[in-house]
Amino acid sequence: MQTEFIEYQTNDLTMQGFVARNVSAKPQPVILIVHDWSGCRELMQAHAQRFAELGFVGFAVDLYGKGKRGGDGDNDTNQQLMGEVLEERGVIVKRLNAALECAKKLKNVQENNVFAIGFCFGGLCVLDFARSGVDIVAAISVHGILNQPDDTSSSKIKAKILALHGYKDIMVTPAKLAEFEVEMTNRGADWQLHVFGTAAHAFTNPKANDAKSGLQYDSSADKMSWNIIESYVKTYAF
Repeated sequence: MQTEFIEYQTNDLTMQGFVARNVSAKPQPVILIVHDWSGCRELMQAHAQRFAELGFVGFAVDLYGKGKRGGDGDNDTNQQLMGEVLEERGVIVKRLNAALECAKKLKNVQENNVFAIGFCFGGLCVLDFARSGVDIVAAISVHGILNQPDDTSSSKIKAKILALHGYKDIMVTPAKLAEFEVEMTNRGADWQLHVFGTAAHAFTNPKANDAKSGLQYDSSADKMSWNIIESYVKTYAF
């Protein structure tokens, strides 16, 4: 497997992502992997390698800027980094477009066969990307925040949508979940929602163990969600 850190620009900000791929003579589909509130760190890099094993070019993108990272349990720093982006939520789409353009310029990729997956904060980001009308195959939100931005469009969503959600996620109430379902339906999206009844927020992160804040790893939901994700991307990519 080939792995490398890669730098790209968005306006005057240098971003540092991570690319993983298996050597292949044939062009491969691409999956953009969007990090949680702590930034583009080891777990997202591991996800990129996991997708590379499935036959994708895995691109763990950076939404904060080179060197701007939080840490496990460092809620103050993580919240500050995420908050800086959410204050101007429109920059999410701009920065993901920069990552998309960078990914399309990589050697031996299928430019029209691109997926995006995001975890927690990253789930919100890939959904906003889809809401922008970007022409990618699918956007996958894993325990993401589902509420739409204030300035969202009502136009048809082109990307397929897959959302994986923990019913005990205190950050997304059942009412917010229902609003998401209505939004996706009204915008003509090809959408799926899978709810894990006993799971809380961050259920795929083995280092999520802050029950007081609603962050809790769930090994069963983690395993089942990856089964769904892998089946989903294989269905539409190959």
